[in-house]
Amino acid sequence: MKYKIISVILFTGVFFTFSTNSCKQSRDEDLYSLYQQQLSEFREEFSVADLPEVRFFLFGMGNRTKLLYKNGQLMNALTGEVLYEWKVRNDMIIPNEYRVDILTGSLKKVSVYENESGVYIKEDRKLISVDGTDSFIQLPDFQDHKYSEILKVLHQEILINIVDSRPVPNFFVYQTPWRRDAAMMAMCLNKTGNIDLIRDWVLNLDDPYDHNNKSDGIPENETDNLGQTLFLLSFFTNRNHHLVKQILNELPSVEMNNEYGIYISGRSDFANVPVYQTKWLKFGLHSMNMEDPYNIPFIEDNYSSLFWMDYRDHYVKVNDEWRDDNYPYIGWARDHFYGTKLSPVSDEDYPLTWETLASQANYEGMRMVDSIYTNQKTSVPHTWHAAEVFLYLLDQ
Repeated sequence: MKYKIISVILFTGVFFTFSTNSCKQSRDEDLYSLYQQQLSEFREEFSVADLPEVRFFLFGMGNRTKLLYKNGQLMNALTGEVLYEWKVRNDMIIPNEYRVDILTGSLKKVSVYENESGVYIKEDRKLISVDGTDSFIQLPDFQDHKYSEILKVLHQEILINIVDSRPVPNFFVYQTPWRRDAAMMAMCLNKTGNIDLIRDWVLNLDDPYDHNNKSDGIPENETDNLGQTLFLLSFFTNRNHHLVKQILNELPSVEMNNEYGIYISGRSDFANVPVYQTKWLKFGLHSMNMEDPYNIPFIEDNYSSLFWMDYRDHYVKVNDEWRDDNYPYIGWARDHFYGTKLSPVSDEDYPLTWETLASQANYEGMRMVDSIYTNQKTSVPHTWHAAEVFLYLLDQ
């Protein structure tokens, strides 16, 4: 994305400003420049992939009303209702500050911004709190990290996809959460003090599986969901929760007992990946402080390296180092496991993450942002992708 940056006067290392507004403007430009600098360094260290050049920004992190800014309009991102509109001479999107600064045709200055308290519109001396956004969230600045500004944007791309406590992969194209994506989101939310944002959804789960993937229209029971659901429940409850008992009752139907010991095996993403599934189950049981009788089978499994959180020694080398930019979270998880740096983020300032050609996504929903995403069958931003990059960077 290209932005017009208004210059400031520099003399012997001192910025000269002439009003309160110009001080604020200088600060915003500095923050935007810092983000650009970090993106440049990040893309040199890791990788980059081309995404459509569409200028927009999303507001409404956490359980707030979802808002879309584009071309001078601030609209409800779910319904398309235009809430505020300006005739724009130019605007500046500052993703790491969760902010859009607008200069109108009549030279009026407007700022739309989000902070820990809500979403606000500042127009001259008037400050408006946007309806449906006055709930508290935690927004760390990650100031001690090399990629602090990138972490802020990745965190935003996770928080923006929580809808009424439901952690979805992308709220434009998915109506229901996926346990796999939700578990990865929960790891991030726990690190930033925001885990309670999904409490209601987690405590109201009533099925060991999410039933989201389908074969010939028939929902599948994805075996990794069992461990992921235990992990999610561990943040808010204990082994006495009714769903924990359902999961324990379900385990015998997926258990294997042979020369590798007792483990679980079934379908995940249309394939049998028992190492990955057993690692998730063990991780979930340990998170709940429950007895764990399972062994990780010493067999080939090309999803085993997606599980980098624990049990790294339990791994049989397979040919799993392929890169597929349609599903970049797969590569990022493997990079985290191996310590490599092969996988990409977007070449745009915002958003940084995506998913393409997913079998269960309704890409018509992306038309709200731009039809090019619908035509290319791409959703942006995407929470599993954002979570994998976020957690990789925090572990560096």
